[in-house]
Amino acid sequence: MAYEWWLQYSLFFAQTLTILVSVIAVFLVLANLFGRRRHSADRIEVKRINDRYEAMEHAIKSELLDDRAWKAWLKALKKKGHDDTPRRRIFVVDFSGDVHANEVDNLREEITAVLTVATQDDEVFVRLESPGGVVHGYGLGASQLARVRKRGIPLTVAVDKIAASGGYMMACVANKIIAAPFAIVGSVGVLAQVPNFNRLLKKHDVDYEEFTAGEFKTTVTMFGENTPQSRAKFQQEIEDTHELFKNFVVENRPAVDIVKVATGEHWHGTQSVDLHLVDELTTSDDYLFEASKKADIVQIIYTHKAMWMPRWAGYFQDAAKAWLLKKLAK
Repeated sequence: MAYEWWLQYSLFFAQTLTILVSVIAVFLVLANLFGRRRHSADRIEVKRINDRYEAMEHAIKSELLDDRAWKAWLKALKKKGHDDTPRRRIFVVDFSGDVHANEVDNLREEITAVLTVATQDDEVFVRLESPGGVVHGYGLGASQLARVRKRGIPLTVAVDKIAASGGYMMACVANKIIAAPFAIVGSVGVLAQVPNFNRLLKKHDVDYEEFTAGEFKTTVTMFGENTPQSRAKFQQEIEDTHELFKNFVVENRPAVDIVKVATGEHWHGTQSVDLHLVDELTTSDDYLFEASKKADIVQIIYTHKAMWMPRWAGYFQDAAKAWLLKKLAK
């Protein structure tokens, strides 16, 4: 009797578990389909910075003004809102770069978005922060900013903290560079560091063999024995890259004394004005706040699609989808 009860209970539990798994599988498949439809495309986010300034002013004055002054201010604000006089636009783009210049992927999308609507009467304003990094990455970043210049749209770069090495390579493309007094600017140089473990391998009787075709397919190596010839070739490559960097700075900022600034040193904002590395000492906050009185300030942000579930859930979803399709095929 007890055995029969246990058998019936086991069958009931198995059926219930099967139904539950089926429901979860269907839910995951449908949620993924709808989720993909909802997040299938990355998007451009637009923020009006003028609105933020106005909200700040509104909040402060509502507390400080008496009733009469408050009503008068609201009346003046309402009248100002009916002014249909066209205003120029400033498109704000933020770039905060790492050593690999990964943020260039977002920058290229943001620049493309701006170029779909910007005219020569507008301005592109880039808040740039970067200590530099790989040459090819920051070279592409500079090329993205050059797209703005080529279309005759004024380009301003603001350096509040740092634009060094590759960061300055990007900044120097601008028509105008502004910097905070203690911002770090410059570092027009090239750096390469390669550890070598050859002596350690020899000490432990480990051979390292490397096969190449072409005399200079490789120069210095991490595990092989570096020769004077390989070191000289690598040094020449570094010098060639530095020469390209210097020529790029001169092309974009001819007033710079390239011999003086291309030593790899960096300078603070106050020093950079005299060296013609930057044009004006101010912060991005002051620049945009003053500009908002006569222009519409619009921030452009490129955002990637969001992943709505963790990877393990994706594996479970794939298995559930396969099971569901197999059931439907019967």
